[in-house]
Formats: sequence, structure tokens, C-alpha cells
Amino acid sequence: MKQGFTQTKYQKEAVPELQKEFKYTNVMAVPTIQKVIVNVGTGKFLKDGKKVDEIVETITQVTGQKPVQTKSKKSIAGFKLREGQEVGVKVTLRGKRMWQFLDRLLNATLPRIRDFQGLKTTVIDQGGNCNIGLREHMIFPEIVQEKVQAIFGLQITIVSSAKTKEEATVLFRKIGVPIRKDDKED
Repeated sequence: MKQGFTQTKYQKEAVPELQKEFKYTNVMAVPTIQKVIVNVGTGKFLKDGKKVDEIVETITQVTGQKPVQTKSKKSIAGFKLREGQEVGVKVTLRGKRMWQFLDRLLNATLPRIRDFQGLKTTVIDQGGNCNIGLREHMIFPEIVQEKVQAIFGLQITIVSSAKTKEEATVLFRKIGVPIRKDDKED
């Protein structure tokens, strides 16, 4: 099985550097990337089934895995939402597909964003996860722009086993997530 660039970078560079920096005696104590979750809210497209189908097809194309539809947990009259109504689609990637998706995200997709200068450190939460919000799905190279009917945003959550924000920041920088260095901690 051939490894991608990001997975190789994690194993060859990130693990030894994290082990040295945080003084881990055991390689198994080094934080890892556990899964990647891609989530799209379909709230504004609820009435149009064709656009929801297009979102499902697009997410399948981008991630290589069929998404599941998420349902609302309770009714909210102000949002015209009923309990059990489908309000989004999500995909959880693990293993080989996760590393392939991270490769494409970090090396092909994020560099395509106009005027992109890196992610703020605020994208990393206290639990050690990285949350990236994208306004348009069309930055993915797999998308044929002429066929797009609906433009939608999505959220990508990279879940790590890091225990602190500091550990996670170092881990994500080592595997190639473009996090700004001059950004002030909030």
C-alpha cells in the first residue's frame, strides 16, 4: 500500500520532532490524526431535493465516500424545522481515505484559495481538533465548475488525539496544515 505525502511526513518528520519537543518516551504517546469529518448544512436547500442530491454527489466526489444525511434532533418553529427533518450531510473519514483527503486538502485545495495567508490559530480548539470552514466548495480540484448548480460551504474537522492546544498546533504544523506563525493566541 502506497502512502501519501502527508502520512509519510507525519511518520518521518512529525513523530520524531513531537517526541523530542514534548519528551515522549513511547512512540505510542505521540498525538495522531484519528479522523476527518466533512459536514455540510443543507438548511437553505431543504425545499429543493435536486440541490441536496447535488450536494451528496459533490461530497462523495470530493471525499471518495458516500455521506450520511443528518436529521434535526428537535423542532424549532422560528427556523421552520421539524424533528427528524434532514438538515445536513456528513462524512467521517478514517485510515487510507483520511490521509488521501488530507493530502488533497493541504496540497491542492487550500493553496487555490484567493489571497490565502494561512489559518488562524483559533481554528484549533482546546481539545486538540482543527476546524476549517470553507465558504465555497468549488475550490476543490475535483469539482467541474460548469456543472455546479448550487454553491455551498462546508466544515472540515480534523480530530487528533492531542491533549492540549499547544500539542495540536505543533502536530498540525508538522503535517503541513498552514497555520499562521505570527498570529496572536486568543
